[in-house]
Amino acid sequence: MNRRSFLYGGAALAAARPSPADTAPASKDGVSEKVAAAALAMQRHSWEQGILAQAFLDMGDRERVIQMAKGAIVEKDAAGRLAAIGGGATDPAMGGTAYWRAAELTGDPAMRQAAQGLLDFVLKKAPRAADGTCYHVFNAPEMWSDSFYTTPPFLAVTGYYDDALQQIEGLRKRLWSPESKLLSHIWDDGRRQFRDKAFWGVGNGWAAAGITRVIAALPVARREDRERLSAFLRELLDGCLAHQRADGLFPNILDQPDSFVETNLAQILAFTIYTGVPGGWLPASYVPAADRMRAAARAKVDQYGFVQGVCGAPTFDHAGVAAEGQAFFLMMEAAGARARRAN
Repeated sequence: MNRRSFLYGGAALAAARPSPADTAPASKDGVSEKVAAAALAMQRHSWEQGILAQAFLDMGDRERVIQMAKGAIVEKDAAGRLAAIGGGATDPAMGGTAYWRAAELTGDPAMRQAAQGLLDFVLKKAPRAADGTCYHVFNAPEMWSDSFYTTPPFLAVTGYYDDALQQIEGLRKRLWSPESKLLSHIWDDGRRQFRDKAFWGVGNGWAAAGITRVIAALPVARREDRERLSAFLRELLDGCLAHQRADGLFPNILDQPDSFVETNLAQILAFTIYTGVPGGWLPASYVPAADRMRAAARAKVDQYGFVQGVCGAPTFDHAGVAAEGQAFFLMMEAAGARARRAN
């Protein structure tokens, strides 16, 4: 295992690799600002606070990143999880990269301690299987497709590359269908069977985005790991795009075209492509699909800035609105702006 010791002071937290998105502010337009304002008006659970904080980090909005981190610390639990309201055991880690970066930006000892506490939870306290793969919830030995985004990006950004890769591989071997090139939603490791075998669109999107962030965080020297993850990501993208509708969107359950039409997967895959193509691990042939998805998602923003038609809160079994849908719109736009500048 690759273990780093992060001390508080000196080059301590600076050892974490900043996201490429954090190196320069992304351009903002009126639509993005309206979507951001609507997101901040929404009630949020642990993963929603985290993914929105990450979106602001991608946008280069440092003030909001710090504000989101400070808000997350208010709801810290005894185990060290931040924004610990609702959601699964590892859901708070979705904001780990942003909270860690906020601690770097401020140099605030309390924020440093809180970010380290969240990392310690992921490394040492999160419930997990014998092979080290984290369970998504406290009360059952379940792995979810969402989990590709919970711990792997945070672990990779903080230098725990082997641990991040171990989480991805553990989830892949349980959830991946090589025939469909898609991930099922929930595996019950106790019963050794699927609790939800469906190819949930947004769940596959969580995986694509999580893998993307891990690839971006891996050092250039880890070429074989980057190539292996990139090949997996291309398979997953191809599996999803096989079910893309003419309007650029997707069915909520990818291989069930009669399930409701859903917006958020399009946003997530557009983010994935706009990040991976200029990053050099995805071919430019994916860009036209991303452009169709982006156009479809932008058309779903209503007059108040809510992205309509995403897998809707609070039950996520209908088309509606959700904080994560707002966040992925912002990440899609930030990645698209950077990709256009790169070209």
